[in-house]
Amino acid sequence: MTDDNDTRSQIPLGLAQRGYTGVIQHLSARDAASALPDIELESRLIELGFVEGARVEILHEGIVGRDPIAVRVDNITIAVRRREAMAIIVA
Repeated sequence: MTDDNDTRSQIPLGLAQRGYTGVIQHLSARDAASALPDIELESRLIELGFVEGARVEILHEGIVGRDPIAVRVDNITIAVRRREAMAIIVA
């Protein structure tokens, strides 16, 4: 039996639409347009629960520019800016 994530391509969470579900593959802060230094952004995301193997689902998008997004990470819900979500690679 194959896992759906084996056949799905990896994308930044910041590009995903409402209703998307996937699994975090890794973090890549250099790909995000954040004002924070790469290491600080990655540290903050990890502290919020964005770790490899965690299941994610986009629950809601902001009205203006679809930003921020509400993301369920395992059993918690977090709001994150799309530009920072670009550092979260999912499949």
